[in-house]
Amino acid sequence: MVIKLEEGARPTSKKAVQLRQAIRDTLAEEMRRDDRIIILGEDVGRRGGVFLVTEGLIDEFGEERVIDTPLSESGILGAAFGMAIYGLKPVAEIQFIDFIWPGFDQVISEISKIRYRSGGQFSAPVVIRSPYGGGIGGGHYHSQSPEAIFAHMSGVFIAIPSTPYNAKGLLRTALRGEDPVIFLEPKKIYMAVKEEVPDEDYTIPFGKARIVKEGKDVTVITYGYMVYPSKEAADELEKEGISVEVIDLQTVLPFDREAILNSVAKTGRLVVVNESPKIASMASEISAFIAEKAIEYLLAPIIRVTGYDTPYPFAQQMYYHPDAFRIKRAIKKVMEWD
Repeated sequence: MVIKLEEGARPTSKKAVQLRQAIRDTLAEEMRRDDRIIILGEDVGRRGGVFLVTEGLIDEFGEERVIDTPLSESGILGAAFGMAIYGLKPVAEIQFIDFIWPGFDQVISEISKIRYRSGGQFSAPVVIRSPYGGGIGGGHYHSQSPEAIFAHMSGVFIAIPSTPYNAKGLLRTALRGEDPVIFLEPKKIYMAVKEEVPDEDYTIPFGKARIVKEGKDVTVITYGYMVYPSKEAADELEKEGISVEVIDLQTVLPFDREAILNSVAKTGRLVVVNESPKIASMASEISAFIAEKAIEYLLAPIIRVTGYDTPYPFAQQMYYHPDAFRIKRAIKKVMEWD
């Protein structure tokens, strides 16, 4: 699968890169700029990671800054926490986000809370990078989307890129910050998405959404890989006379409340799309936010298009994953309300 992006949507560019290459380039550029940045994780060095995102970095920066660790998520995240409070800026790669749970206590109790716990005397600028999401035939151990679990705890930022361009800008922001960031990379589009990315130094602020497609009838809020089936559904419905606005959150903690409110006030209809299970998902949170803050603008009930409340399946992943058909069906349903 190769996904083409619209031309003319980005600044003057120098080279076309895949999502994973944009992340690798950003890591290298920031490591040259700041010698406090250290990468650690399973197979990040000589192999370059499962998806080869860190390939070649050990050759330039050496084994003291690109560290192959034992197979221990608790050890990786605990070491990253210690490095951070002593002045380094560790980038801890978790091979798949599904494997983070043995080290979860390090994130929820230590990394995310040290600024509060110390009254601002310490911070933990740890960037936790990890592939997330489904669509590659990985089954339930390699396909989960737990972003809402992390959003439930305070003290972290959560960034989820959808293009090489915003991957680079968001990762730069993460690496230059002084607080922990969970940086979730949609593995389905590591190599499927390619676009031109400028060589110039740019960042993308957290909490700022981007409008993927403007519309006036229905708002679709989404992020990560789900941007692509949402855009596909919007383009197909445009031919039927339905104008759909697609918004890519880019960060889910914080999410851009102003952009969502402005769009819903304009369209009066909302569909929220994410690939995690529906219960207690980001789709649920965004729906609740609109119900509290903008219910007077709504012309129809909010519809969530999500994964199902089951373990992520292997053989049936094509039915589990939200696609353009399911998103179109939801959009048409909200359009049926007067």
